[in-house]
Amino acid sequence: MPKAYWIARVDVHDLEAYKAYVAANAIAFAKYGAEFLVRGGRSEAPEGTPRSRNVVIAFKDYQTAVDCYHSPEYAAAKALRETASEADLLIIEGYDGPQPG
Repeated sequence: MPKAYWIARVDVHDLEAYKAYVAANAIAFAKYGAEFLVRGGRSEAPEGTPRSRNVVIAFKDYQTAVDCYHSPEYAAAKALRETASEADLLIIEGYDGPQPG
């Protein structure tokens, strides 16, 4: 079964309030076994409209990623994020098929 990922692109408008979101989301992410693969860092957007912060979080499978998003723990964190930032979030199943080469 392939892993699944949250891919988030975020513009933070209130850094102090966003820090509260980061502290709160740790509860849901620990409960659902989330693993940060990308958390900020340098980026380049050669196509499309970039945001200032990019995050990729891995989960053991698609259902776990969806369950985390809809959990009461993440809902509490999300309420903090919504007042501090604007975000695009995608939950996507990974790929375990053949690779080129």
